[in-house]
Amino acid sequence: MISVVFPGQGSQKVGMGSDFFNKFENVKSIFNYADEILNYKISDIILNGPQEKLNQTTFTQPAIYLIGYAISEVLRKETNFFKKNINYFAGHSLGEYTALAAANAITLEQGLTLLKNRGEAMQSAVPLGEGGMLAVLGIETNDMKKIIEENFNNIKCYLANDNSNGQLIISGKNLELQKFANLLKEKKIKNIKLPVSAPFHCELMSSATAKMQAIIKNQEMNVPQFKVVSNVTAKEYKSAEEIKELLIKQIESPVRWRESIEHMIKQGTNTFIEIGPGKVLSGLIKRINKEVKVLNIDAVEDIQDIKI
Repeated sequence: MISVVFPGQGSQKVGMGSDFFNKFENVKSIFNYADEILNYKISDIILNGPQEKLNQTTFTQPAIYLIGYAISEVLRKETNFFKKNINYFAGHSLGEYTALAAANAITLEQGLTLLKNRGEAMQSAVPLGEGGMLAVLGIETNDMKKIIEENFNNIKCYLANDNSNGQLIISGKNLELQKFANLLKEKKIKNIKLPVSAPFHCELMSSATAKMQAIIKNQEMNVPQFKVVSNVTAKEYKSAEEIKELLIKQIESPVRWRESIEHMIKQGTNTFIEIGPGKVLSGLIKRINKEVKVLNIDAVEDIQDIKI
Protein backbone atom coordinates (compact mmCIF):
# COMPACT_ATOMS: atom_id res chain seq x y z
CA MET A 1 0.00 0.00 0.00
CA ILE A 2 1.05 3.58 -0.73
CA SER A 3 1.36 6.47 1.71
CA VAL A 4 2.06 10.01 0.48
CA VAL A 5 4.27 12.45 2.41
CA PHE A 6 4.90 16.19 2.02
CA PRO A 7 8.10 17.98 3.12
CA GLY A 8 8.48 20.88 5.54
CA GLN A 9 10.94 23.70 6.03
CA GLY A 10 14.47 23.04 4.81
CA SER A 11 13.43 21.55 1.44
CA GLN A 12 12.97 24.91 -0.30
CA LYS A 13 15.09 25.86 -3.31
CA VAL A 14 14.79 28.60 -5.93
CA GLY A 15 13.15 27.22 -9.08
CA MET A 16 11.31 24.41 -7.32
CA GLY A 17 8.26 23.34 -9.30
CA SER A 18 9.34 25.36 -12.35
CA ASP A 19 8.94 22.50 -14.83
CA PHE A 20 5.37 21.92 -13.60
CA PHE A 21 4.76 25.68 -13.92
CA ASN A 22 6.12 25.71 -17.48
CA LYS A 23 4.24 22.61 -18.65
CA PHE A 24 0.77 22.85 -17.04
CA GLU A 25 -1.60 25.80 -17.40
CA ASN A 26 -3.37 24.65 -14.25
CA VAL A 27 -0.18 25.17 -12.24
CA LYS A 28 0.24 28.70 -13.67
CA SER A 29 -3.34 29.43 -12.55
CA ILE A 30 -2.62 28.05 -9.05
CA PHE A 31 0.51 30.22 -8.77
CA ASN A 32 -1.38 33.34 -9.96
CA TYR A 33 -4.20 32.63 -7.51
CA ALA A 34 -1.67 32.25 -4.68
CA ASP A 35 -0.20 35.67 -5.56
CA GLU A 36 -3.69 37.20 -5.23
CA ILE A 37 -4.45 35.43 -1.93
CA LEU A 38 -1.14 36.38 -0.30
CA ASN A 39 -1.09 39.87 -1.80
CA TYR A 40 2.52 39.50 -2.91
CA LYS A 41 4.25 37.54 -5.69
CA ILE A 42 5.08 34.25 -4.00
CA SER A 43 5.43 32.85 -7.53
CA ASP A 44 8.34 35.21 -8.24
CA ILE A 45 10.10 34.33 -4.97
CA ILE A 46 9.73 30.60 -5.77
CA LEU A 47 10.82 30.80 -9.40
CA ASN A 48 13.46 33.55 -9.19
CA GLY A 49 14.52 33.90 -5.57
CA PRO A 50 16.71 35.14 -4.07
CA GLN A 51 17.32 32.07 -1.88
CA GLU A 52 17.81 34.28 1.22
CA LYS A 53 14.27 35.59 0.83
CA LEU A 54 12.82 32.14 0.15
CA ASN A 55 14.56 30.92 3.34
CA GLN A 56 12.62 33.41 5.50
CA THR A 57 9.98 31.44 7.40
CA THR A 58 7.24 33.88 6.38
CA PHE A 59 7.80 33.01 2.71
CA THR A 60 9.08 29.44 3.07
CA GLN A 61 5.91 28.05 4.59
CA PRO A 62 3.38 29.10 1.91
CA ALA A 63 5.98 28.42 -0.84
CA ILE A 64 6.60 24.77 0.06
CA TYR A 65 2.87 24.24 0.58
CA LEU A 66 2.12 25.73 -2.85
CA ILE A 67 4.54 23.40 -4.65
CA GLY A 68 3.15 20.28 -2.95
CA TYR A 69 -0.40 21.39 -3.64
CA ALA A 70 0.30 22.20 -7.32
CA ILE A 71 1.97 18.82 -7.96
CA SER A 72 -0.94 17.07 -6.23
CA GLU A 73 -3.38 18.85 -8.53
CA VAL A 74 -1.40 17.75 -11.60
CA LEU A 75 -1.56 14.16 -10.32
CA ARG A 76 -5.29 14.50 -9.63
CA LYS A 77 -6.12 15.85 -13.09
CA GLU A 78 -3.53 14.20 -15.35
CA THR A 79 -3.13 10.72 -13.82
CA ASN A 80 -5.05 8.06 -11.91
CA PHE A 81 -2.83 8.57 -8.85
CA PHE A 82 -5.65 9.64 -6.50
CA LYS A 83 -7.71 6.63 -7.58
CA LYS A 84 -5.03 4.29 -6.26
CA ASN A 85 -5.30 2.60 -2.91
CA ILE A 86 -3.65 5.34 -0.84
CA ASN A 87 -3.19 4.28 2.75
CA TYR A 88 -2.26 7.62 4.38
CA PHE A 89 -1.24 11.21 3.79
CA ALA A 90 1.24 12.87 6.16
CA GLY A 91 3.47 15.94 6.18
CA HIS A 92 6.43 17.14 8.21
CA SER A 93 5.45 20.24 10.23
CA LEU A 94 4.05 22.72 7.64
CA GLY A 95 3.85 19.74 5.25
CA GLU A 96 0.89 18.55 7.29
CA TYR A 97 -1.11 21.46 5.84
CA THR A 98 -0.24 20.22 2.33
CA ALA A 99 -1.37 16.72 3.32
CA LEU A 100 -4.67 18.11 4.61
CA ALA A 101 -5.20 20.10 1.39
CA ALA A 102 -4.41 17.06 -0.79
CA ALA A 103 -6.95 15.09 1.25
CA ASN A 104 -9.55 17.88 0.74
CA ALA A 105 -9.80 18.74 4.45
CA ILE A 106 -8.79 22.35 3.70
CA THR A 107 -8.78 24.46 0.53
CA LEU A 108 -5.81 25.94 -1.33
CA GLU A 109 -6.81 29.39 -0.04
CA GLN A 110 -7.13 28.23 3.57
CA GLY A 111 -3.72 26.58 3.53
CA LEU A 112 -2.01 29.65 2.05
CA THR A 113 -3.68 32.04 4.48
CA LEU A 114 -3.06 29.85 7.52
CA LEU A 115 0.60 29.32 6.63
CA LYS A 116 1.15 33.00 5.91
CA ASN A 117 -0.15 33.76 9.41
CA ARG A 118 1.67 30.77 10.94
CA GLY A 119 4.99 31.78 9.35
CA GLU A 120 4.66 35.38 10.54
CA ALA A 121 3.58 34.32 14.05
CA MET A 122 6.40 31.80 14.42
CA GLN A 123 9.02 34.21 13.10
CA SER A 124 7.93 36.96 15.50
CA ALA A 125 7.63 34.67 18.57
CA VAL A 126 11.36 35.04 19.27
CA PRO A 127 13.39 38.06 18.05
CA LEU A 128 15.39 37.34 14.90
CA GLY A 129 18.84 35.99 15.73
CA GLU A 130 17.93 34.93 19.27
CA GLY A 131 16.70 31.39 18.65
CA GLY A 132 17.56 28.40 16.51
CA MET A 133 17.78 24.63 16.15
CA LEU A 134 20.43 21.96 16.48
CA ALA A 135 20.54 18.58 14.70
CA VAL A 136 21.83 15.81 16.96
CA LEU A 137 23.04 12.60 15.34
CA GLY A 138 23.57 9.05 16.54
CA ILE A 139 21.53 9.10 19.74
CA GLU A 140 18.22 7.42 20.55
CA THR A 141 15.16 9.48 21.50
CA ASN A 142 14.87 8.32 25.11
CA ASP A 143 18.57 8.95 25.77
CA MET A 144 18.20 12.47 24.35
CA LYS A 145 15.13 13.16 26.50
CA LYS A 146 17.10 12.08 29.57
CA ILE A 147 20.01 14.45 28.78
CA ILE A 148 17.57 17.37 28.26
CA GLU A 149 15.71 16.59 31.48
CA GLU A 150 18.84 16.17 33.62
CA ASN A 151 20.30 19.49 32.45
CA PHE A 152 17.15 21.58 32.04
CA ASN A 153 17.73 23.73 35.15
CA ASN A 154 20.98 25.02 33.64
CA ILE A 155 20.35 24.61 29.89
CA LYS A 156 16.84 25.24 28.60
CA CYS A 157 16.59 23.28 25.36
CA TYR A 158 13.72 21.26 23.92
CA LEU A 159 13.26 18.19 21.72
CA ALA A 160 11.59 19.63 18.60
CA ASN A 161 11.69 16.82 16.00
CA ASP A 162 12.05 13.08 16.38
CA ASN A 163 12.95 12.63 12.71
CA SER A 164 14.43 9.16 12.41
CA ASN A 165 16.61 6.64 14.19
CA GLY A 166 19.60 8.68 15.28
CA GLN A 167 18.46 12.06 13.96
CA LEU A 168 16.85 14.44 16.43
CA ILE A 169 16.34 18.21 16.33
CA ILE A 170 16.67 20.42 19.41
CA SER A 171 15.20 23.93 19.75
CA GLY A 172 16.17 26.76 22.04
CA LYS A 173 17.64 30.23 22.35
CA ASN A 174 21.05 30.42 20.68
CA LEU A 175 22.97 30.97 23.91
CA GLU A 176 21.33 27.88 25.42
CA LEU A 177 21.93 25.86 22.24
CA GLN A 178 25.63 26.73 22.38
CA LYS A 179 25.84 25.47 25.97
CA PHE A 180 23.94 22.33 24.94
CA ALA A 181 26.26 21.79 21.94
CA ASN A 182 29.27 22.02 24.28
CA LEU A 183 27.67 19.47 26.63
CA LEU A 184 27.04 17.09 23.72
CA LYS A 185 30.62 17.56 22.53
CA GLU A 186 31.87 16.50 25.96
CA LYS A 187 29.73 13.38 25.60
CA LYS A 188 31.14 12.84 22.06
CA ILE A 189 27.67 13.21 20.52
CA LYS A 190 27.71 14.78 17.05
CA ASN A 191 25.59 17.90 16.54
CA ILE A 192 25.16 20.54 13.82
CA LYS A 193 23.63 24.02 14.09
CA LEU A 194 20.86 24.36 11.51
CA PRO A 195 20.39 27.42 9.25
CA VAL A 196 16.92 28.29 10.57
CA SER A 197 15.71 31.59 11.93
CA ALA A 198 13.65 30.51 14.96
CA PRO A 199 13.32 27.75 17.61
CA PHE A 200 10.30 25.87 16.22
CA HIS A 201 8.15 23.22 17.94
CA CYS A 202 8.77 24.15 21.55
CA GLU A 203 7.27 26.36 24.26
CA LEU A 204 9.22 29.40 22.99
CA MET A 205 6.52 29.49 20.27
CA SER A 206 3.75 30.17 22.81
CA SER A 207 2.87 33.60 21.39
CA ALA A 208 2.50 32.00 17.94
CA THR A 209 0.14 29.41 19.43
CA ALA A 210 -2.00 32.19 20.93
CA LYS A 211 -2.22 34.03 17.59
CA MET A 212 -2.95 30.90 15.56
CA GLN A 213 -5.50 29.55 18.03
CA ALA A 214 -7.87 32.42 17.27
CA ILE A 215 -7.37 32.03 13.51
CA ILE A 216 -7.60 28.23 13.29
CA LYS A 217 -10.66 27.99 15.55
CA ASN A 218 -12.65 30.13 13.10
CA GLN A 219 -11.89 27.89 10.10
CA GLU A 220 -14.38 25.55 8.46
CA MET A 221 -12.58 22.25 7.89
CA ASN A 222 -13.79 18.97 6.40
CA VAL A 223 -13.21 15.37 7.37
CA PRO A 224 -10.29 14.31 5.11
CA GLN A 225 -11.15 12.07 2.13
CA PHE A 226 -7.99 10.09 2.93
CA LYS A 227 -6.51 9.28 6.33
CA VAL A 228 -4.07 12.00 7.45
CA VAL A 229 -1.53 11.39 10.22
CA SER A 230 -0.97 14.15 12.79
CA ASN A 231 2.55 15.24 13.80
CA VAL A 232 1.31 15.66 17.38
CA THR A 233 -0.15 12.17 17.96
CA ALA A 234 1.55 10.11 15.20
CA LYS A 235 -1.94 8.74 14.50
CA GLU A 236 -4.64 9.63 11.98
CA TYR A 237 -7.13 12.42 12.61
CA LYS A 238 -10.60 11.30 13.67
CA SER A 239 -12.64 14.45 12.98
CA ALA A 240 -12.54 17.97 11.53
CA GLU A 241 -12.59 19.40 15.07
CA GLU A 242 -9.56 17.33 16.01
CA ILE A 243 -7.68 18.75 13.00
CA LYS A 244 -8.13 22.28 14.39
CA GLU A 245 -7.18 21.26 17.92
CA LEU A 246 -4.00 19.46 16.83
CA LEU A 247 -2.87 22.11 14.31
CA ILE A 248 -2.90 24.56 17.24
CA LYS A 249 -0.93 22.13 19.43
CA GLN A 250 1.47 21.35 16.57
CA ILE A 251 3.18 24.76 16.85
CA GLU A 252 4.74 23.93 20.23
CA SER A 253 4.66 20.12 20.12
CA PRO A 254 7.56 17.97 18.90
CA VAL A 255 7.16 16.57 15.39
CA ARG A 256 6.82 12.80 15.93
CA TRP A 257 7.95 11.88 12.41
CA ARG A 258 9.67 8.58 13.21
CA GLU A 259 6.61 7.32 15.07
CA SER A 260 4.31 8.54 12.27
CA ILE A 261 6.24 6.54 9.66
CA GLU A 262 6.34 3.48 11.92
CA HIS A 263 2.56 3.74 12.41
CA MET A 264 1.92 3.89 8.65
CA ILE A 265 4.19 0.88 8.05
CA LYS A 266 2.46 -1.05 10.83
CA GLN A 267 -0.87 -0.35 9.12
CA GLY A 268 0.31 -1.86 5.83
CA THR A 269 2.28 0.85 3.99
CA ASN A 270 5.13 -0.63 1.94
CA THR A 271 5.68 2.30 -0.47
CA PHE A 272 6.11 5.98 0.38
CA ILE A 273 5.90 8.73 -2.23
CA GLU A 274 7.32 12.13 -1.29
CA ILE A 275 5.60 14.96 -3.18
CA GLY A 276 7.35 18.33 -3.25
CA PRO A 277 10.86 19.78 -3.37
CA GLY A 278 13.87 17.70 -2.39
CA LYS A 279 14.31 14.27 -0.86
CA VAL A 280 14.66 15.08 2.84
CA LEU A 281 11.76 12.89 3.96
CA SER A 282 12.83 10.05 1.67
CA GLY A 283 16.20 9.98 3.41
CA LEU A 284 14.56 9.95 6.85
CA ILE A 285 12.16 7.15 5.88
CA LYS A 286 15.05 5.01 4.63
CA ARG A 287 16.77 5.50 7.99
CA ILE A 288 13.60 4.45 9.81
CA ASN A 289 12.98 1.33 7.71
CA LYS A 290 15.26 0.06 4.94
CA GLU A 291 12.69 -2.45 3.68
CA VAL A 292 10.08 0.01 2.37
CA LYS A 293 10.16 1.48 -1.14
CA VAL A 294 10.57 5.27 -1.32
CA LEU A 295 9.83 7.37 -4.43
CA ASN A 296 9.79 11.13 -5.14
CA ILE A 297 7.78 13.48 -7.29
CA ASP A 298 9.82 16.66 -7.52
CA ALA A 299 9.89 17.07 -11.33
CA VAL A 300 7.54 16.28 -14.24
CA GLU A 301 9.72 13.34 -15.34
CA ASP A 302 9.23 11.70 -11.93
CA ILE A 303 5.57 11.10 -12.81
CA GLN A 304 6.59 8.77 -15.65
CA ASP A 305 9.31 7.19 -13.53
CA ILE A 306 6.85 5.91 -10.93
CA LYS A 307 4.41 4.72 -13.63
CA ILE A 308 1.28 6.46 -12.49
